[in-house]
Amino acid sequence: MYTLGIDVGSASSKAVILEDGKRVAASAVIQSGTGTSGPGRVMELVFDGLDISQKDMDYIVATGYGRFAVPFANKQMSEITCHAKGIHHLIPNARTIIDIGGQDAKAIRLDHKGNILKFVMNDKCAAGTGRFLDVMSRVLEIGLQEMGDAHFKADCPANVSSTCTVFAESEVISQLSKGVSKENIAAGVHRSIASKACSLVYRVGMEEKVVMCGGVAQDKGVVDAIEQELKKKILVADNPQTTGALGAALIAFELAGKSS
Repeated sequence: MYTLGIDVGSASSKAVILEDGKRVAASAVIQSGTGTSGPGRVMELVFDGLDISQKDMDYIVATGYGRFAVPFANKQMSEITCHAKGIHHLIPNARTIIDIGGQDAKAIRLDHKGNILKFVMNDKCAAGTGRFLDVMSRVLEIGLQEMGDAHFKADCPANVSSTCTVFAESEVISQLSKGVSKENIAAGVHRSIASKACSLVYRVGMEEKVVMCGGVAQDKGVVDAIEQELKKKILVADNPQTTGALGAALIAFELAGKSS
């Protein structure tokens, strides 16, 4: 049995194909989200090189911001539910999830069975999200992949506003003009993101073990800043961008079994 999960976010589209609810047959990520050609392109990419196609999928679940714009999905599920499912599958003893995506950040608390006990999210402001990191990266002229390296070279992290992306951008430009190093500003940016994420964690109530997912989890500087703020070791999920799509594929497998 093959099931597919597709996670159409604000900044990227992800897809995972599961075989018999266990083995990941294929996964793909496209840096284009809802309202773009991303969903169609990620579907093409995830089947590339396989001897199966979309018509061979027993069940498809869509999640993310753009889940209702996926006409071929059998069902739509919230990203909160799908991330919880995906993380519990990968790390069964996870109790607190930090998910930072392109336009929002979430904190989710789970019980020992992977059920959601509480969650909070910030989806009203770009501060503390992947969009915030992207803007700062462009201002600093440091590639997103290099932001983490810059973080660990800082000797005096700068103060960067955690309340507004526009204000923070102005702050960073001002600091650059005053000669503050890019490394110290990068570390300040990461601390700003960490401050926002950790405020969500405190609201849901942190429990061991803490796991991070979402595209921003690929930035080691952000992970380090959150660890320093929480004074806890953070686990980063394997392929952190695709945990939502994985959870959707797992739910699709359960629903396919019920329907059959």
